Formats: sequence, C-alpha cells, structure tokens
Amino acid sequence: METLQPVAADCPCRKKADRYLSFADIDCDGKARQVMACIEKNLAAGHGSPFWPYFLAKRQPRSGPVPDDLFLVHSHINQIREFFEECADVAALELLLDVEETCC
Repeated sequence: METLQPVAADCPCRKKADRYLSFADIDCDGKARQVMACIEKNLAAGHGSPFWPYFLAKRQPRSGPVPDDLFLVHSHINQIREFFEECADVAALELLLDVEETCC
C-alpha cells in the first residue's frame, strides 16, 4: 500500500492561488472589470440587444447600493457567455471562464 507524503509548504505546486483556501492573490475585482470592458467593447462594435444598456445601467442605479462588477458578472454569467459567443469573442470567453472558475 502506497503512503502519501505531505506536500512541503514551499512546493511550487502550492504557488497557484486556490479560491477554496483563500481568495488572496486572486484579483477577482480586476478580472470582473476586464469582463465589463469586453462587454462595452463588443457593444461599441455594434453587437448586442436591448438587454445590454439595461445591464450596464445597473452599474449606476438611481437608488440603492451600487453593485460591484463581480456581483453583476456573477449574477448574469450565462447571458454574458451567450453574448460573447454571439460576438465570437474567444478571448472574452476565456476570461469569463477564468472568472467563473476562480471567483464565482
């Protein structure tokens, strides 16, 4: 029977940020801002539907607390994914997947 050895604290395998241990060293807010920038870029290129101005208006509501970009991305991740697919924006899709896996 094989015995598993504990992994040393300085092992390079521990260098990758792991959200299940801590969100330390994961720039979720920065990544969410990048996703929002990708949305704005694709809208400026002529893609989109009436949903997207409504979505972007949620960033600055007339009343109540202002949601952060990570909250908005998390709350609308499926719509954002569909939008990036319609736009054929592969880089934005990869970024969104990274945000979903590491931050949401």
